[in-house]
Amino acid sequence: MKFTFRPNDGAFYELFTRAADNHVRGTELLQELALPGVDVQSVSERLTEVEHDSDQLTHELYQKINSTFVTPFDREDIYRLGSLLDDVMDHLEAVGSLLYLYGLTKLPALPREMHELVEVLDQQAKLTAEAMPRLKSMKDLEDYWIECNRLENEGDRAYRMLLVRLFSGEYDALTVLKMKEVADELEAACDSFEHVANTVQTIAVKES
Repeated sequence: MKFTFRPNDGAFYELFTRAADNHVRGTELLQELALPGVDVQSVSERLTEVEHDSDQLTHELYQKINSTFVTPFDREDIYRLGSLLDDVMDHLEAVGSLLYLYGLTKLPALPREMHELVEVLDQQAKLTAEAMPRLKSMKDLEDYWIECNRLENEGDRAYRMLLVRLFSGEYDALTVLKMKEVADELEAACDSFEHVANTVQTIAVKES
């Protein structure tokens, strides 16, 4: 039988869960950008509000780590997981901000592959939000990181096809540069979700 002297402090798990819930809010807002007649400025501003809330959650997490003598699992892993969750939200917010600032939603239509990437991100966000509460028990997490990694591969394929389309001559050079920056942020968000999943796997292995 395995014994542990580590507390099962629910505050850490609550902060992780709230951060992951913000990812779902973020991807849902990105999906709004595909709706006809959407107020792009409003969506971008709401994304920024969610990102600020995530920053505050990360700050609270770091304060909690620094004020807790014994943590539920390794401090380094808590820092890393909190930082990676924050990175995801930073990339999601950047996508919304760039789409608005560059005026890309005024195009007749955004590339299909860009919408596919947002859909992948939405699936990753929901998976992550469902997984975070299970950190407390460290049970039923394997399917999460396997599926999240599969989705990241799907996102990579959509990203590569998006690049092919951007450089096909369909768009003018300036629009290509703008959309390439958005595409890079979308791909970085997919990668960040995978990094979160990999860190959860590392924590689960250590604690098993």
